[in-house]
Amino acid sequence: MGSGLLHIEAPPEHLVASGGLFHGLQLWVNLPRAAKMMPPRYQDIRGRQSALLTTVDGGALIRVIAGEVAGHRGPGSTHTPISIAHVTVQPGAELSLPWQPDFNALVYVLAGRGTVGTDRRPIHTGQLATHGPGDALRVTADAKQDSNTPALELYVMGGQPIREPVAHYGPFVMNTRAELIQAFEDFQAGRLGVVPAERLPHTGGRGDRP
Repeated sequence: MGSGLLHIEAPPEHLVASGGLFHGLQLWVNLPRAAKMMPPRYQDIRGRQSALLTTVDGGALIRVIAGEVAGHRGPGSTHTPISIAHVTVQPGAELSLPWQPDFNALVYVLAGRGTVGTDRRPIHTGQLATHGPGDALRVTADAKQDSNTPALELYVMGGQPIREPVAHYGPFVMNTRAELIQAFEDFQAGRLGVVPAERLPHTGGRGDRP
């Protein structure tokens, strides 16, 4: 995000009108101190732009959103090394997803039930698993899912640790309390950037400075 951008995440009106289940996620990617005040940027990435991968048996579909997974790069550009993917695992299927050994790794369950890790720890909707050192993420979907959940849906993310102090309050993430105060002052003075409304009519409204 850089030096700050006004925005709000809201689903398009046509999606709300059509009904059904959809997920809304917000991920704040912290920047190293040297890049905190760089000019802000906003990316509009559509589903069809993601790199699509599948396991040999067809049991899992991986959509690479940013970074690189198994040698395939997603459309999202990042300022620090990170990887983000949306993974669908069919009931009873197992996935061993190659992962950068120097990255941390988080797996959030959007829907469904299954297990994670070599010790097969159970995980279900709304839970987050943190993986330890290794070069692959192992996930297995339960053979029987809930009636309204046809498969195990996962949001997989991770990156190279920055290892710097973090000071955060509200939507602002900085390194020190003094920088937080400055961020609030910049927001109140109207110095944050704005998402172009003509291209993304459903955005605009709140200040973030990761």
